[in-house]
Amino acid sequence: MIISQQELRQLFGKFDTCRVMIVGDVMIDSYLIGKVDRISPEAPVPVVALKERNNMLGGAANVALNVKALGAEAILCSVIGNDKQGDVLLDLMNDQGLSTDGITKGIDRITTTKFRIISNHMQMLRVDEEMDTDIPEVDTVVFLEKISRLVSFHKPDVIILQDYNKGVLTPEVIQTVIGLARANHIPVAVDPKKRNFAAYKGITLFKPNLKEICEGLKIEIDPKSAASLQKAAKILHTGQDLKQVLITLSENGVFISSASGGSYTSNCIPAEMRSIADVSGAGDTVISVAALCLALGTDPVLMASLSNLAGGLVCEQAGVVPVDKQKLLAEAMALLA
Repeated sequence: MIISQQELRQLFGKFDTCRVMIVGDVMIDSYLIGKVDRISPEAPVPVVALKERNNMLGGAANVALNVKALGAEAILCSVIGNDKQGDVLLDLMNDQGLSTDGITKGIDRITTTKFRIISNHMQMLRVDEEMDTDIPEVDTVVFLEKISRLVSFHKPDVIILQDYNKGVLTPEVIQTVIGLARANHIPVAVDPKKRNFAAYKGITLFKPNLKEICEGLKIEIDPKSAASLQKAAKILHTGQDLKQVLITLSENGVFISSASGGSYTSNCIPAEMRSIADVSGAGDTVISVAALCLALGTDPVLMASLSNLAGGLVCEQAGVVPVDKQKLLAEAMALLA
C-alpha cells in the first residue's frame, strides 16, 4: 500500500463531509471515585469513601463520539428507558452536541448503566444495571419508523450497527435496517456480538474481534496464522454474503479480507508497540474509523491500517475516550505515508 502525506490529509479532510448513522445499544458509563482507608465492620470488604462521580456516554453512544471526534456528523439511534438514567443519557448527548432525535424511550425498559467503583486508580467493583431482553414489538415499530424517517432526511453515507447484546438490535431491527440501507445504496458496517452473529447478512463490512468470531463460528482460530484467519473469513464471506471482514486481534493487530467475484484477498496488519493503559472502547474507535473509510471508498488495506492505529491510540489512555483526529493523522503520516 502506497499513499502520500497529501493523500492522507485529503482523506482526513473528507471525514468532515460524512454523515454516519449509528444504530445499537447505548449506555452510561458511571464512575464512582473515592478513597479506601478502612475495612467494613459488616463484612471483610473495603469501604470506599466517595469523592467524585462522573457519567460518560458508552456503547453505541461512544461510537457516535468517535465519529464526531473524527469530524463527521453522527446520527445516533437507540432505545433507552423512560427513567431518570434515560434523562441523564439525553443530557450527556446534549452536552456533547449529539442530536437526540434518534432516541426512543421504551415501554417498561431501563437505561443500561455500568457503575465502576474506583479507588487508588484501580477498579474495585463493577455493577451493571440493565435489561438485555429484546425490545418489544411496540417499541420496535416506533424505533424503525424513526430510523426510516432519519435515513430519508439525513441521507447517511454509511450505517453502523453496534451490537452489545442489550436487546436493541433484534433480528427484525437488523434485517429492516439492512434492507433500508440496501434500498438507499448505503454501505453497512457491523460490530457484532454472539447472540445475533449470524443475522448480519449481505452487509459491506463485518468487524468481529477474535473472541466473537470464534464463538460465532464455533471454531478455533490461531491469530498468528494467516491460513487460519483466511479460512474463518471465507466461511463468513460465503455463509453471510459479506464483502469485507475485519478481525481485530488485540496485540496481533488486525486482519482484513475482501471478497470480489468469488475470489478473496487478505492482509495481516501488525499492531504498533504501545504502552497500554486501558483497552476499553477500542472496538468502538476501530469501527468508527473503518466506517468513515468505507463511506469514502477507501482501499481496504488502508482502512484496516488506519483503524488499527486508531484502536491502539485510544488504548494508551485510561478510561473510554474517543480518538484524537490530529494524533491519528500525525501517526498515520509517520507510519503509513
